[in-house]
Amino acid sequence: MPTAVSRLPTAESLAAYFPLTFPIPSPTTHPDLLSAKDIQREEDLLRNPTSFRAWWAAINATKEAYAALQKTERPLDLAEEVTAILGPLASPLARSHLQRLTYLYEAALVQFPGSFKLWKSYLNTRMTFVLGKLIVKKKAGGKKKFPEMKDALEEESEDLEQWEGGLDPVIGWEEWKSLVATFERALMWLPKLPRLWLMYLSIFFHPRCPPILARTHVRHTFDRALRTLPPSLHSRIWTRYLLWAERMGGPTTVFVYRRYLAIDPSLTERRETALVAGEESVTGRVHQPEGKSPYQLLEDWIDVVEKFAEEVGMDVEDTIESNKGIAAAEAEAAENAKEVPEPASTDGKLIRFAGPAVPVTSDGIVSRPYDEDEDPTSPRKLNIEEIVRKDGLAVYKDQAGRLWTGLATYWIKRGEFDRAKETFENGLKSVLTIRDFTQIFDAYAEFGESLTGALMSSLENEEDETEEDAAETERELDARIAELQDLTDRRPFLVNDVLIRRNPNDVQEWEKRVALWGEDDEKVAETYTQAIETINPRRATANLYRLYVNFAKFYEEGGTTGQAEPDLDSARKILEKATKVNFKLVEDLAEVWCEWAEMEMRHDNYDEAIRVMQRATAIPKHTKVNYHDHTLSAQTRLFKSLKLWSFYVDLEESIGTVETTKQVYDRILELRIANAQIIINYAAFLEENKYFEESFKIYERGVELFTFPISFEIWNIYLSKFVKRYGGSKLERARDLFEQALEKCPPKSCKPLFLMYAQLEEDYGLAKRAMNILDRATKVVQDQDKFEMFTIYIAKATANYGLPATRPIYERALEVLPDRQTADMCLRFAALERKLGEIDRARAIYAHASQFCDPRVRPDFWTEWNSFEIETGSEDTFREMLRIKRSVQAQFNTEASYLAAETTAARQGTRKAEEEAVAQDAMAAAEKQAGVLKGPAFVAAKKTKLPTAEGEAEVTPSATAPVANAEEIHIDEEDL
Repeated sequence: MPTAVSRLPTAESLAAYFPLTFPIPSPTTHPDLLSAKDIQREEDLLRNPTSFRAWWAAINATKEAYAALQKTERPLDLAEEVTAILGPLASPLARSHLQRLTYLYEAALVQFPGSFKLWKSYLNTRMTFVLGKLIVKKKAGGKKKFPEMKDALEEESEDLEQWEGGLDPVIGWEEWKSLVATFERALMWLPKLPRLWLMYLSIFFHPRCPPILARTHVRHTFDRALRTLPPSLHSRIWTRYLLWAERMGGPTTVFVYRRYLAIDPSLTERRETALVAGEESVTGRVHQPEGKSPYQLLEDWIDVVEKFAEEVGMDVEDTIESNKGIAAAEAEAAENAKEVPEPASTDGKLIRFAGPAVPVTSDGIVSRPYDEDEDPTSPRKLNIEEIVRKDGLAVYKDQAGRLWTGLATYWIKRGEFDRAKETFENGLKSVLTIRDFTQIFDAYAEFGESLTGALMSSLENEEDETEEDAAETERELDARIAELQDLTDRRPFLVNDVLIRRNPNDVQEWEKRVALWGEDDEKVAETYTQAIETINPRRATANLYRLYVNFAKFYEEGGTTGQAEPDLDSARKILEKATKVNFKLVEDLAEVWCEWAEMEMRHDNYDEAIRVMQRATAIPKHTKVNYHDHTLSAQTRLFKSLKLWSFYVDLEESIGTVETTKQVYDRILELRIANAQIIINYAAFLEENKYFEESFKIYERGVELFTFPISFEIWNIYLSKFVKRYGGSKLERARDLFEQALEKCPPKSCKPLFLMYAQLEEDYGLAKRAMNILDRATKVVQDQDKFEMFTIYIAKATANYGLPATRPIYERALEVLPDRQTADMCLRFAALERKLGEIDRARAIYAHASQFCDPRVRPDFWTEWNSFEIETGSEDTFREMLRIKRSVQAQFNTEASYLAAETTAARQGTRKAEEEAVAQDAMAAAEKQAGVLKGPAFVAAKKTKLPTAEGEAEVTPSATAPVANAEEIHIDEEDL
């Protein structure tokens, strides 16, 4: 062990190796630089000193020779500590070749001092011998051409150069200094090349960079690079500069970031994080949260203010004084802004048009005015209230809850409880959202509860205090409890204030505020008045008229409790004012007039009610006004409000005369605003007063005004009234009316009119005409009504002419009706033929209907045909029926039809019935039916051979086999 220690060289012995490159080696100072092999190269270079190719070839040959010798070099007989100290220059071979390469490069640079290629190669070589081997990183993908500074910093931090080894900064200080001097000489010749600057700056990120170079020299170098390079290349320097500042930490980070943020404030978040991170920022491990908004940065600032309230902010007196000064400055600036600007310059000089003075440098560049609040070196404390108001509340109006609570917490931390309470109150009176209100209210209540709890605890722990101090504490406690209770009681009003501030035109919130005052008539009247003055009618929510009407009812009913004397004059004034409001909807204005008339009627002022409606319905000279033109005022379009006229006419019917009512109805018709209900009401009114012919004229005017389907209701009532009154006395006139009604009536509406017309002819006219009308109806009505129309037609024909006369009707029905209704009509037709004894005709009808009836969907049809054949058919007809059934089933045997049949069968529950019908043998059903008919309908065969397959014996019924029916006819569906 002592032997190993004795082999370790001392620092003085290691330092004797250096300097290697200063002064610059040459054959005269270092005879071993050149060997016999290098004589020819030197002679060639002397003969051709201006040949760059010759110099470049000589340098590359020397490098290749060094690389070859490195491979054959024996391991160094040095301790690991020595190798780590000397780094790349641990071997004599490396030291000698450094001198040789330095000699060649320096000699070449004498000839080509402006060659970037030569300087870059030289500097890379020198860096390799001093900094160690450069670690080459694998990169995936390309970079953005012009990334944002935040992204550029992240990319640059990942791309920073890393080296293996390196020369010790103490032992090899002379070589480090020589390397820096070489960079300085290169930049003297090529100052505008950013690559040389970046190479130079990269050596300062080396972990073994000498401390004497690590701070002041680096900062001066970055500053020289920014002054030398054009502005378009500054971003490449700033990325390195900021990363280096973050590594240094402390004031260096503050000063460097302050300089950069003056030109690009986008890195405010990174600067804030670097400063708040503290010790982590010194080591370069700064955590960067992604995408913080300015509001989030403001929240972080408030957190710092809350934490260091005493250190950063002013007290109450200084804050109040500062606020007064700021208010005075803003008022002066506003006055200056109102001044008339100076005329434009005529001699080309810049003139300030308006606003405060802006400092300008001697070269004409506008500089930013100095703000002491933004200077981190300023010892003056901040006006926290002004900063929160200007940079927070004025900008983030819908996110003010956190700002108000933060400001109040700041005052609480400073012990200024009254100022904190005032801050909470101002916040509750200014926020615009329920979320912010809830945040402030909860913090306010928690502050009150904590303050009350602290006072109660102090009372419990008071032992040495006098009675006067205890009494004072109790009084303060009572006051705080009362304030907390008052805050709780005011919460509904405060919430309502927030909603009204958010939307002052919200009628419903104003009505809620009225309800909150309960029986306080003075506050209710004050709230109504404030609401009417505040709300903009064109922007108000629905039912604005209710606010005026309820206000009028408030005076009409003697207040909310009804104990005061009713004040109709005040109610009339309010309604009079409401009639002049430009509502969004004409219906709202009409409601005001109607409510006014109803109020007069409630107090038995009938004449006044009529006068009110006469004023409301006054017709102007120019009646050509578009009722739906919202650019016109509601008062201009009011005379066309059907709601207003309907109320007026109801009022006239109730308390007016027949003549005045007729006049109102006529004016409605003249304005052409009547609807079908108005026509019907007018005619009904005339009929009640025995003006029958006039009521019929009104009906006729109505059918002229309206088309189908609206006029259908009028025709329906008109014709029924006419027939009821005149019956058959004016039959021709009634026929003309029916024909006129049916002339333009659409198919879907004409069925009731045809039925009424046919009933009229049946009661008062000719049966033949009634049948013709029904026949017309079956041709005109829509398809959905044709089945019912044919049914009625057949019933009438049966009653008038007998069953045989219905055959042509049935035949035409089968031609006209849709497929789904044809089968039902066929069943009825077949039943008719069976009654008439026409069995063959009935069978033909069944056969015709079968093509529309899927056996899986319509088993009722096939059951009825089956019963018919059992009753009246023979074996051949029964076999034909089965053949047709099989053919129809094959016709409908598609996937869609099958699925439809399955669905329908499941709904109707017919599957089980169908299976039972198949399981039941035909003869059993025949016997059962025969028992009902008192005897069989036909004679069965004595013996029937069952059909067999080819090659099998014929099978006859066995005597011992169980037979359900001895006379059963074995007919298989396959034997067709």
